[in-house]
Parts: sequence; structure tokens; C-alpha cells
Amino acid sequence: RTSGHLTAFLLPERHTADATLAGLLTAVTQTGWPMRTLTWDRGHEMARHAQFTIATGIQVYFADPHAPWQRGSNENTNGLLREYFPRGRDLATATAGELQAAVDQLNNRPRQRHGFLNPNEVLTAILDQDQQTAGVATTD
Repeated sequence: RTSGHLTAFLLPERHTADATLAGLLTAVTQTGWPMRTLTWDRGHEMARHAQFTIATGIQVYFADPHAPWQRGSNENTNGLLREYFPRGRDLATATAGELQAAVDQLNNRPRQRHGFLNPNEVLTAILDQDQQTAGVATTD
């Protein structure tokens, strides 16, 4: 949420709990980016959220029913993705390549909230800062 960086993936099956868990675990382990929390709606696809937290250490929170403002970043991102996948299009027809092309364009789009840096630049700065403060050097 801090960087606005988007990671997206296609689920191999419909939104089952097993497919969602596998997709999330793959996405998180592939990126290696620092994440502390994940906020989801109350869909059945997150029925295995406890296993996700155990495997990753990322705490999962759920928005209240009919309260999309509690997931504002997600709702905004959905709107941005609709520029590439208009309403009415069956997302099951989208390819991984199409999705990645949209993600790449969005991650390289400057954002006013970041002083017109793009999410890739903001994430790189966060990761660089994280590397610089990862440990403490001592002298003997």
C-alpha cells in the first residue's frame, strides 16, 4: 500500500481457497518484498488465511461486509485495472501476458501522491532503505 506497487496473478481455477492460497504463496515468495499485512474481503477464497499467515508471517485482515472503503487501495487498483480489462470482459479469457503487461504499465505510471514517482521507483527506494537498515555493524 505504501508504494502503490501492484503484484497480480491469475488463479488456475475458479476462486477456491486452495487456489488462492497457492497463488498468494507463490506471489509473496517470488517477490520477497516486505509485507506485514493483507486486507481481503470476506469471500470464501480466503478460508485458508490462517495457513497463509503461518507460512508467511503476514497477518490477514478482513474488511467488514459492504464496506469497500476499508480496502481503498484495492478498490482504486481495481479501477485502474479496468482500463485494461473493461467491465463485461470475462477475466477468465485474460492471459498471464496480458495481465503482466497491464501490471508493468501501472507500476511505471507516475503517481501524484508520490511526487510523480512511479510505484517501481517508490518500491526500489523502500527496498534500498530496508537494506541499509537491515543490520547493525559492531566494532571490536
